[in-house]
Amino acid sequence: MKTFFNILTGLTLATALPAIAQDSLDFSKVVEVRKVLNNSVANASFTPYGKFKTRTLATLSGFKTKSIKTNKYGGRLDRKDMATGFYHTKKINGRWWAIDPQGNLFLHNALNAVSMGSSDRNKAQLSKVYGNENSWMTKTQEMIRSFGFNGAGAWSNTKLITQSPLQKDKPLAYTINLDFMSAYGLKRGGTFQLPGHRGYPNNVIFVFDPAFEEFCDQHAKKLAETKNDPNLFGYFSDNEMPLGIKNLDGYLTLKDQKDPGYLVAKKWIDDKGIKADQLTDAHRLAFLEIVAEKYFSIVAKAIKKYDPNHMYLGCRFHGQQGNLEPLWKVAGKYTGTISMNYYNAWTPSQTQMAKWANWSGKSFMITEWYVKGDDSDLGNTAGAGWVVKTQEDRGLFYQNFVLGLIESKNCVGWHWFKYMDNDPTQKGAEPSNTNANKGIIDNNYQLYTPLVNKMKELNAQMYQLTDFFDQQKK
Repeated sequence: MKTFFNILTGLTLATALPAIAQDSLDFSKVVEVRKVLNNSVANASFTPYGKFKTRTLATLSGFKTKSIKTNKYGGRLDRKDMATGFYHTKKINGRWWAIDPQGNLFLHNALNAVSMGSSDRNKAQLSKVYGNENSWMTKTQEMIRSFGFNGAGAWSNTKLITQSPLQKDKPLAYTINLDFMSAYGLKRGGTFQLPGHRGYPNNVIFVFDPAFEEFCDQHAKKLAETKNDPNLFGYFSDNEMPLGIKNLDGYLTLKDQKDPGYLVAKKWIDDKGIKADQLTDAHRLAFLEIVAEKYFSIVAKAIKKYDPNHMYLGCRFHGQQGNLEPLWKVAGKYTGTISMNYYNAWTPSQTQMAKWANWSGKSFMITEWYVKGDDSDLGNTAGAGWVVKTQEDRGLFYQNFVLGLIESKNCVGWHWFKYMDNDPTQKGAEPSNTNANKGIIDNNYQLYTPLVNKMKELNAQMYQLTDFFDQQKK
């Protein structure tokens, strides 16, 4: 997660409204939005509110709601493909789909961090509201499914989810974070915590270390425990790594000139007759492709060795990685679908999403995104920048964003970040998760009803909307 603004689109509050308005005549709702400028607790500051045009289910011209029956997984019963017993993806008549274990066409709409809160307040309220952990899991799973969500995204309590009796008849399609590189970095030494992800020396990963491949092989052995579970949607290999255009510069300026990454980068420029002060962006992108190839090939091999049944979902790209073709090109060779954490765009860019599919030859999933509400009694200084006035407005943002994803034809799922708000009283919280209204419930396990009502309204029509947009684009 990032605290800076519009790293993907470059839009500001002043320019976002006309840019969005050009996309569709259906953007007839206006929501007032501001963003965080300074996220320090003592000196927090925000931009003034600006008006953002917004598309909602109610304003979608020509769309008529209808009912499409679904199976126990949440896949649509009226459209079927080959069943493999596990989730996979396929492009059918110009649209990418996930396919559920029974072969029904499926979209994976999930909540991230479906886990019990860990602050003292959260623990006290859990006991008061639910009694115990198992009761919390059962009632939470029922609630999530009742709002039209069919999955649990990153950082969810997979132990309780897999043990839930509801996994037999009304399962949550869950995901697992493997954290190959960050776990290797903790073992190796040298990494540090940044808001939302691990940091690495000079912003470069340890992918050229000879020990990394063996580490991944050993780390992946635990996948044998889940390889036969039909309710597992797939695996993320890491989260928000620094795969960027300046990787070549970063490796070349490592202090330790015996570091494997330095040696590979130095040999690469020497072989090409390039000096370090003569690097161009073309050189940098070419070397980034080498970094990506090394990483994706190693982790994909380890996953496939111990679990040949489930999808590899990528490493959760973020920020400017959405603009780097080599990353998508390489990821497409090794993944079932590609994960992207998409922040700071009020409406997802159709142009950019089309590039992702064209570059990779694969579908994508949006695996983090959210907006915060000023009526939550939280400071909203942590995390990504969007802030709106009400929970109703948060729900309108959800509809606006998901409509864009469905319209793209290349998105097979979206994971809202997250289940529960950040608690400012929690001790030792990760920097981007300290004081913000990101959840569908507050820190007392109480629902934000206006938000979830809008989510439910859209989720109930997600398959109908695919048909609607497919007809519109014929």
